[in-house]
Amino acid sequence: MYAIETTGLSKAFHNIHAVQNLNLKVPEGSIYGFIGENGSGKSTTEKLICGLLVPSDGDIRLYGRHYTDAGVRARMGVLIENPGCFPNSTVYQNLFMQALNLDIKHPKTEVERVLKLVSMAGAAGRKFKQCSLGMKQRLGVAQSLLGRPRMLILDEPINGLDADGMRIVRETLIELNKEEGVTILISSHILGELSKIATHYGIIRNGTLIKELQAEEMSEECRDFVFVKTGNDTAALSVLSQKYYEIEQKDGGIRIYDEAESSNVNSLMYANGIPVHEISFQKIGLEEYYLRIMSNKEGK
Repeated sequence: MYAIETTGLSKAFHNIHAVQNLNLKVPEGSIYGFIGENGSGKSTTEKLICGLLVPSDGDIRLYGRHYTDAGVRARMGVLIENPGCFPNSTVYQNLFMQALNLDIKHPKTEVERVLKLVSMAGAAGRKFKQCSLGMKQRLGVAQSLLGRPRMLILDEPINGLDADGMRIVRETLIELNKEEGVTILISSHILGELSKIATHYGIIRNGTLIKELQAEEMSEECRDFVFVKTGNDTAALSVLSQKYYEIEQKDGGIRIYDEAESSNVNSLMYANGIPVHEISFQKIGLEEYYLRIMSNKEGK
């Protein structure tokens, strides 16, 4: 079953389409990385799914039910853009008020639970306006976790977080997904971080979904290569082209995409008197793959 399925989903503002004929399929129990440049329609899509916007056309289904169904919407946790908090209230007070708003039976216990999940128990007494951007983002994630939702919709939840903050959010989401089966739709510009947790990906451009794939498919398309930096790349390219077919000069060195062993490449350089400054076995990352997909769609 799909946790989220949209069919022909469109949204226009003054005859300008922010989302057009979007067919999104988020499998139940997945962490779905939603990728796209600024203005591509990510936030609009998420707002449509959450019921914050009304579609111009198309259909949205959550676990097979219409997205306006109160029963399924009650099990959704949401962080879109910025957390809605009162600036002069503390972290704890903001969470407690939201717990009351959600009619959670034991609000104090629930607030303490989510504060621990995002490692903010020590900041419970701090006013929201005194929180750093990273702390505000973690508080927003904590708000979305109130009531143990079955599904999370997170728009740029790691924006403004330092390395430790990103680790905390990453580990929290993985734990929720693996241990409680929470389905997560998450958008982020930090693609390296997203690649550590996503099981599925959707790439959107100009309001249209251009590709959906699983992490395994992404891994297969993100090819392995031997990367070498030498003291004479011109000579190295000449020598390598006699043995290998897929070679690219990039990032201040040479990539060899053929099935090559770094030890063999190193020996070849040594035999031809070419000094090797660096050699390693690497893999194309999510960010580079995304940029290549975007370039291909632009016809470059």
